[in-house]
Amino acid sequence: MLAIANALHQVGATVTIAALDGPYAHLLRGGPVPFRPLALPPQAGESAEFHRRFLAALLSVGAEDLPFYEDTVLAALIRQEIELFHELVPEIVVSGFQLSAAISTQICRIPLATSHGGSFVPPVLAAGLCPAPVNPIVKEMHRLPHLVQRALANRATRWMRAPVACLNRAAASFGVAGVPSFAALLCGDLTLVTDVPEVLGITKEKVESWRPWLWGLRPGASFRMTGPLYARLDLPLPPRVERFLDDRSSPVVYVALTSSDEQLVRHVVAGVREAGARVLVAQTIHDVADLEADDVLAEPILASDKVFKRVSAAVLMGGQGSVQTAIAAGIPFVGFPLHGEQELNVAVAERLGMALRLAPASASTAALPYAVRRLCVDPTFRNAAKRASAYYGGVDGAANAAEAILSYSRLSTRINVLGAGRSA
Repeated sequence: MLAIANALHQVGATVTIAALDGPYAHLLRGGPVPFRPLALPPQAGESAEFHRRFLAALLSVGAEDLPFYEDTVLAALIRQEIELFHELVPEIVVSGFQLSAAISTQICRIPLATSHGGSFVPPVLAAGLCPAPVNPIVKEMHRLPHLVQRALANRATRWMRAPVACLNRAAASFGVAGVPSFAALLCGDLTLVTDVPEVLGITKEKVESWRPWLWGLRPGASFRMTGPLYARLDLPLPPRVERFLDDRSSPVVYVALTSSDEQLVRHVVAGVREAGARVLVAQTIHDVADLEADDVLAEPILASDKVFKRVSAAVLMGGQGSVQTAIAAGIPFVGFPLHGEQELNVAVAERLGMALRLAPASASTAALPYAVRRLCVDPTFRNAAKRASAYYGGVDGAANAAEAILSYSRLSTRINVLGAGRSA
């Protein structure tokens, strides 16, 4: 979201970033784009606990389907956004995983542009590009024929209603249309598909000409393929991280499992060490500082685009941001996808020959150290990653996203950018 906001600012749009004032909000302060922190309602409880519950809800999609927000919290966030929109009078709202925007923009009759679906959006799923999952939500799915598994993976979001139940209750209370499915939650009036055809495996024309028959999206919903979109934070690496990366005594593997639970991080660190590599951990909200040793370093926030260029391999969940950072840097990785979007992203890199996709349950088995050793020793993976990086050369995904947003809003000049639900 910061990349989009800065790109809009650079072409002369008046932009405001609004996000929950959480653990990453300091990255939004002091830049060229004004930042308006959104207050967490008192009924949400402590900030850290709210963020943990939000992450737990994200990880539970399709299984337990925990609510992203309590009803009173969601209503308070929607009212806060309405007040902000009345003050700023934006021509268009650009949202990350700030789910309340799906309701507040309807109430204020403001177009909504989204990017939080990445490439896991209806035109891509309608083309059948999501693979049969290595980590199916329903474990018995493995018993089905491979083609059936793949078909279900590409159609499931159309049928998923539980993840949007809290939004639909809010929509009903405010007297606006609800969100019919999880697929609809990933889309706005304008949906940015943030990859390139050579990597994703579908043409720009096919994405942008696709029409949402029977998908229950917003009337007139449109899609634009705009290119890779990942964080390039203007942050120096801490001196101790610089020293760790400068040590060439053994390979360094970057572990960035930012949307997982803490236990998975611990299993992965142990597996990478067993492979004979040193470990740099992006711990974000996970408290794993106790794992630090001569061969393990953990930092809360790292500029991943700087780190990837200096490591031998990575272990990721498979979010599009981290996968694209690895592709851009030409670094192979192991992916542990937890849900469909991550399955798709890792499978894309796997098809390019630069990644290995494993079920999260195998993180504590011999499969992980074996995979890490393969990535560090076999040059085939590194060579494939270098070839893949060329697809992103010269493509400015943030600038393309800004152009698409401005074009959709008929060259409007006042933009409101809403961050992710956990703060962006």
